[in-house]
Amino acid sequence: MSNGEKERQLRRELRRIERKKQERIRQLLMSGLLCVSTLIIFAAGIVLYKMIFQKKPVDPATVQVPEYVDVRLLTPNEYSRPELPLEEVKGIVVHYVGNPCSTALENRNYFESLKDQKGSDATSVSSHFVIGMEGEVIQCIPLYEVAYASNHRNSDTISIECCHPDTTGKFYDSTYTSVVNLCAYLCREFELEAEAVIRHYDVTGKACPKYFVDYEDEWERFQKDVAAALEVIK
Repeated sequence: MSNGEKERQLRRELRRIERKKQERIRQLLMSGLLCVSTLIIFAAGIVLYKMIFQKKPVDPATVQVPEYVDVRLLTPNEYSRPELPLEEVKGIVVHYVGNPCSTALENRNYFESLKDQKGSDATSVSSHFVIGMEGEVIQCIPLYEVAYASNHRNSDTISIECCHPDTTGKFYDSTYTSVVNLCAYLCREFELEAEAVIRHYDVTGKACPKYFVDYEDEWERFQKDVAAALEVIK
C-alpha cells in the first residue's frame, strides 16, 4: 500500500471517529434534554395537581358566626385577647369551665377582667366561645384571632368553653345541644370532618372537659352527634 493510500485511509478513519464522537455528543445532549423536559413536566404536574385537587385552607376572616351567637368581644389586651392572627383552623377544641354553676356571661367577664392584671402572677386565658347552661352562646374572640385556651394548639384551633352545673362536669342537655350544633357549624365552615373536634385532654392530657374524659363512651357519642349534625347542614 502506497503512502498516499495509507494517508487517505487514515483520514477516513479519523473522520469516522469524529462522526462517532459527534453522534455520541448528540445522544448525550438529547438524553439531557429529555431528562430536563421530564423534570419540567413532573414539576408542572405537581403544581397543577395542587391547584386542582389540594384544598386551600379557609381564611378565618371570611367565616361568619351563626345568628344566634351573642357577640361580646373582649377588649384587646395581652392576657386574654392578644390580637394574634389565626390564619388557619385545623381543629375545634371543647373545654369545660371548671367553675360549677357559673354562667356564660360570668366566664366571659372573667376573661375581660384579665386586662387589668399587674405583676408577675398574671394569668393568660380566654376562649373563642362560651356556652351557658341554658344553651346561650357568647363569642369572646374573633375567629381570625388566637385565644389562650389550648396550649400549643392555640395557633390552629377554635376553642369552646362549656358551663356545667356541678363538679362532674356533665353538661345540661341545652348546653350539649348548643355545643354539638356549634361544632358542626364550624366544621362545615372550615371544611373539617367531625374527627377534627377534640378535647383539651387530647392536647395536653388535662382532665378537660372532665365528664368526657371520665366517660370515654360519652365522648364517642358526642363525636357521633357532631357528625350527624354536620351531615344535616352540609
